[in-house]
Amino acid sequence: MAQLTNDCFAFGGELMRLEEAVRLMAGRVGAVTGTELVPLEEADGRVLAEDVTATVDLPPFDNSAVDGYAVRHGDLSAEGDSRLPIAGRVAAGAAPEGLATAGQAVRIFTGAPLPAGADTVFMQEDVRVEDGLASLPQGLARGANRRLAGEDLPKGENAMPAGRRLTAREVGLLAALGLPTVRVRQRLRVALFSTGNEVVAPGQPLAPARLYDANRFMLGVLLRRAGCIVTDLGILPDTRQAVGHALAGAAGAHDLLLTSGGVSAGDEDHVKAAVEQDGALAFWRVGIKPGRPVAMGVVRGTPFIGLPGNPVAAFVTFSFLARPLIARLGGESHQPPLPVPVTCGFSHRKKAGRREFVRVRLAQQDGAVLALKHPQDGAGVITSLTATDGLVVLPEEVTSAAPGDRVGFLPYGVLS
Repeated sequence: MAQLTNDCFAFGGELMRLEEAVRLMAGRVGAVTGTELVPLEEADGRVLAEDVTATVDLPPFDNSAVDGYAVRHGDLSAEGDSRLPIAGRVAAGAAPEGLATAGQAVRIFTGAPLPAGADTVFMQEDVRVEDGLASLPQGLARGANRRLAGEDLPKGENAMPAGRRLTAREVGLLAALGLPTVRVRQRLRVALFSTGNEVVAPGQPLAPARLYDANRFMLGVLLRRAGCIVTDLGILPDTRQAVGHALAGAAGAHDLLLTSGGVSAGDEDHVKAAVEQDGALAFWRVGIKPGRPVAMGVVRGTPFIGLPGNPVAAFVTFSFLARPLIARLGGESHQPPLPVPVTCGFSHRKKAGRREFVRVRLAQQDGAVLALKHPQDGAGVITSLTATDGLVVLPEEVTSAAPGDRVGFLPYGVLS
């Protein structure tokens, strides 16, 4: 279980900046401590539990970067082309023992170990071969087309720090180091609920004044992509008793409780009272749009986060608040994605002191990448996510955006 005390989220007052909210979370929770050893082929998406030290040089020996001819650079003429007899041949995977290189060239292939003394490789297309002699053009630098042992990663160096989320790139490096298994953090166990009398599971009849539950399925995908084991506990009715009973029952068997809906201050929003039955909660009035109403707290020692009910607000608050919390609980070294600059193609006004995330699609215009705002920007317009490419980030101090401005863009791919 995470290390979390019941008074850790006691906060009130003015709108909190996003970074401050994330920092406060990070300072109040610790990582789930369990680790496990998994085969390398099952390591994708897992969080590395300990530093990895290189146990071999990478590459393990000097080798050729090209198909060509290996020589000693000191044997080359400084006045013109050199003609050296071809002493032998080395293919990848073959040992070059016994091959003499003094005053000679050795036919070599990509990845093959360099014969003793050879320090330079000519590409085969630059060499003419006649009567057993290699004609080598003047001007090639010493060490050309040579890969040195350990130049990628020397033995004993830290190859990868603990906390890294493993992807294909990291798995490839671990395999190159000869590791068949890797120690990773255990997956977070997350209990996922939707709330609301108006919400119906897909596949059920849709009665008047009801709508299908999009959030639970969207958030389930985001949680699994973050490496979590998700327990889908369905839809909770809008009563304090039902919400409180469900959260308390799930707390002991999970590392995080996640709900959507019911976190505002309306008469039918019961999450605050329900959580306070068995824990503590503060409503963070975070200065972001969409998604200001976000509830953070603890139920029976288990962290809780309540996201807004509108789908776009749920997506945004998950990406920028829940995701860092999941990383912290899972021992992951998570860094917020950096926006890339694009050209603004719309006009927009906003309040100072609040960060806004504007849904946009990208287009090419006159060689520039243009961000075009979706015509509907309501927090409940779920097609504004599917019809766009990502979010333009308008910082707190900005009060307007105009066509031609340079703005920061985050593609959805870096958020999920």
